[in-house]
Amino acid sequence: MLLLSDKQIFSCAQDDKFPVVYLWIPLRLKPDSVKQKPDLRLRFRGNGIKSEKRLEKPLRITTMAETMRFILIDKIVSLQSGKEIKAVKSVSLAEEYLADHFPAFPVLPGVLLLEGLIESASWLVREAENFAHSMILLKQARNVKYRSFLAPGSQIEYAVEAKTIEENVSSFIGFGLSQGQRIVEARFGLRHFNLADEDSAMAAVDAKVIENMKKRWKILSCE
Repeated sequence: MLLLSDKQIFSCAQDDKFPVVYLWIPLRLKPDSVKQKPDLRLRFRGNGIKSEKRLEKPLRITTMAETMRFILIDKIVSLQSGKEIKAVKSVSLAEEYLADHFPAFPVLPGVLLLEGLIESASWLVREAENFAHSMILLKQARNVKYRSFLAPGSQIEYAVEAKTIEENVSSFIGFGLSQGQRIVEARFGLRHFNLADEDSAMAAVDAKVIENMKKRWKILSCE
């Protein structure tokens, strides 16, 4: 039996053949060996809810490095260290997910609009703490409101203000504006940590992620 916690699971989906589980941290299991396991379950714990589901079909495991290819901001236009950040994203019809969302009415998915706010905030944290943590993830989102659609050819400017930035957690309010109209707004919190906090063997992975984030920072901030 394989049990996966909510800390390991990024998202789950179902295709024609088998469930797909996306992980933040690669499991020390080979996908081929996992497919042969007859008793496979997913266990979720969070927000006071506990649930467990048995999977009757084979499981495909994909790591974060293999799946997280979306970059939801194109440029950081302004930043006040530890206080606020503004970043822009231009939507192109070439972005693959628009083919399914939706074929006759392509618009940026709401979850990716929210991710734009989260990514903007994450750069505010990274800059403020001098890239101390490899992982900056969404902890909670509240009062998320979608005001309008964002179609190909549009540009959105994200404005995010930090309410608190502490060592391992932070909180923000932010909104996305396009052509003078608010598209999305939300209050949300992030958590920041290193993989080596729980497993010292992951220190090299932390270092590699931080190195890559520093390189992307130079591109986004035009340093």
